[in-house]
Amino acid sequence: MNYGFIKVAAATPRIRVTDCDNNAVQICAQIKSAYNCGASLVLFPELCVTGYTCSDLFLQNVLLKAAEKAVGKIIEETKNLDIVSVVGAPIALRESLYNCAIVIYKGSILGIVPKINIPNYDEFYEQRHFSSGKGLRELSFSYAGISGFDFCDNLIFKCKEMPDFCFAIEICEDLWVPDSPSIRLAKSGATIICNLSSSDDVIGKAQYRRDLVKMQSGKLHCAYVYSDSGFGESTTDMVFSGQNIICEYASVLAESERFTQGITYADVDVQRLMWERRRVNTYSGVDSGISEYLFNMPIKQTKLARKFSPTPFVPTNKDDLELRCEEIILMQSTGLATRLSHTGMNSVVLGLSGGLDSTLALIVCVHAFDMLGIDRKNIYTVTMPCFGTTVRTKSNAEKLAEAYGVSFEEIDITSAVRQHFTDITHDEAITDIVYENSQARERTQILMDLSNKHSSLVIGTGDLSELALGWATYNGDHMSMYAVNVSVPKTLVRYLTEYEAQKNDGELRNVLLDVLDTPVSPELLPPDDNGEITQKTEDVVGPYELHDFFLYHMVRFAFSPNKIYYLAKQTFKGKYDNLVIKKWLTVFIKRFFAQQFKRTCLPDGPKVGSVTLSPRSDWRMPSDASVRMWLKDLEKSQ
Repeated sequence: MNYGFIKVAAATPRIRVTDCDNNAVQICAQIKSAYNCGASLVLFPELCVTGYTCSDLFLQNVLLKAAEKAVGKIIEETKNLDIVSVVGAPIALRESLYNCAIVIYKGSILGIVPKINIPNYDEFYEQRHFSSGKGLRELSFSYAGISGFDFCDNLIFKCKEMPDFCFAIEICEDLWVPDSPSIRLAKSGATIICNLSSSDDVIGKAQYRRDLVKMQSGKLHCAYVYSDSGFGESTTDMVFSGQNIICEYASVLAESERFTQGITYADVDVQRLMWERRRVNTYSGVDSGISEYLFNMPIKQTKLARKFSPTPFVPTNKDDLELRCEEIILMQSTGLATRLSHTGMNSVVLGLSGGLDSTLALIVCVHAFDMLGIDRKNIYTVTMPCFGTTVRTKSNAEKLAEAYGVSFEEIDITSAVRQHFTDITHDEAITDIVYENSQARERTQILMDLSNKHSSLVIGTGDLSELALGWATYNGDHMSMYAVNVSVPKTLVRYLTEYEAQKNDGELRNVLLDVLDTPVSPELLPPDDNGEITQKTEDVVGPYELHDFFLYHMVRFAFSPNKIYYLAKQTFKGKYDNLVIKKWLTVFIKRFFAQQFKRTCLPDGPKVGSVTLSPRSDWRMPSDASVRMWLKDLEKSQ
């Protein structure tokens, strides 16, 4: 339960229909197993104490009494375990019978929730036996030797020690109806929705069921734990596959193999879910009719089994990655094409260094011009060699321009920069920030003047990672008229360029692959004696894969530095040691705060993902914000 993570479990026991004693043994065994695996919440299928397929036997007192006795045994057997268990059983109240979820914890019943929507179509005929629990309010109910709890349809359960750990229940059909109980339950604070289900299998239903659970978790900004009946249910008319699914905010965290028994686990981040709700101001409307039950559960260390991608901006599946690359380039190109059409311009100016970012910017320009049917020769690319330019990058810039059929010229800025050094009395031998930024600003001046000459837009090349770190010269490469890469992080820039390379062949493919193989560098310091790049960006600011990981989790989910460090240690274990991770995370935090002033006046550019730093869309931050509390939070990390 540390860092907001709750380990939850969806269990499918191997039952025998109407054999409550056997089923209680199986359920207890799985509760103990889930507890030993660190789970704080375990969910079982609908009517698992008796079996879902008892049919008219549900009306027999022998079965109802056996179920109550079995629940009592489960309560007694698990009373010393710090785990909440939710089991399904039929319960009679006066003249009605209800299909119920019983919430058990530490030798007691926290509450009982009845099923609201009772199906009576196709293979389902539950209305023959059960009544809807809608509107049921039975307070201080007694069952299985336990008394003093509520039996009603409006309960949510909240942990006092960790209020974001707040769960509620709906049962099977409740999910499939237009107005699911989970809607009001989630809006009233439940971050986890538990669904006890006995959903039979027919062709195509598994995918629909998965999508339904996934989308419900997405629109409700919650985790959804779905436990399904499996082996042991009667196959007189139906077959049950035990398809257990655990989703978090439209992502499937875990899913069991169908037609098996066992327990499915996932680590749910309730802290993240609550932040998502606070972020989305349309998520509102607490239902005053909901009753909240508080329970005590000591905070315990969650042994995190959940894996986090080291490249969160990049899909791990190859097919998904290709689709993502195609979509992003199309969005970038459409943005630029729209801006060109709006301004009435049919040409652009682009500084082409032969590096990764300017190469992607060129790719976007080419796609936009092809989209509009404009001659590619109206893409004016210019390379501007100076003190740090290598033969390799200069050559690649020229080859790229030729391969794409765009206009190209070379303007050596060495003399102009030296004249500037003379004007400001700077010693060229001092290769400091003045030495570097003078080159960057001279290049920007040339691009802006060329744009006037050609009646063109200056296309920016800087990417999202550079903006996060402030790795740009203010009023130098920081400035443009339209920044096509502004919301694309460095790790993704690489994959987009590789995708373009794989779609082409010949010289274009070769030069794109060589650009990918070139170290990331602004090339503002002189090369070594062999003409190789000496100024490597990642040696100065740190690995971009780490920074992109930090950026994603800090901006997308507002994770604290302490939590980011915790996740990074596990994610990059074996590649970076903890001290290295902490060093670069410290650098990231300091630079992110100190460089906000550059982001406050960014040029326009298309948003392509869920993380962007444009002051006009997703990120608003004072340039004078103090970094102290974030560094203090990181200092307490172990």
